[in-house]
Amino acid sequence: MGELLHKDETHRLIGLCMEIHRELGKGHDEVIYKDALVVELSRASIAFSREKKFEVKYKDVILPHFYFADFVVWDKILFEAKAIEKLTDAHIKQVLNYLAASKLRVGLLVNFGGDSLDWKRVVL
Repeated sequence: MGELLHKDETHRLIGLCMEIHRELGKGHDEVIYKDALVVELSRASIAFSREKKFEVKYKDVILPHFYFADFVVWDKILFEAKAIEKLTDAHIKQVLNYLAASKLRVGLLVNFGGDSLDWKRVVL
C-alpha cells in the first residue's frame, strides 16, 4: 500500500487540534475552536486561509452561491471544523463536495464536540 497523501501535514494538524481540545474541552461553539486553531496555526508559522471561498460550477456556469471552507492549510489541505455530538456521513459528504469545488485532494474533518477529539481524513 502507498504512502498516505499529506500524511505528515495531517498528523501535525491533528496534534494541534488535540492540544486545542485538551485546553478547551468540549461544549464551546464551533467558532471558538476555529479561533483557537488560528492561534495554533499562527504560533506554528503554518500558512493558512480562513473561510476560503470556492465557486461551484454547473454545466460551465458559475453558480451564484459558494462553498466556504473553514480553512485551507498549506494550500493543500481542506480543514472543516465541527462542534457537535457526533460526526455523520452527511459531514463527510460535505467535505467531499468542498474538495471537488476546491480541486484539493485531502480534507480533514475534525469534531471538537465530543469527550475526545474525533477526526476523519477524507480523500477525493
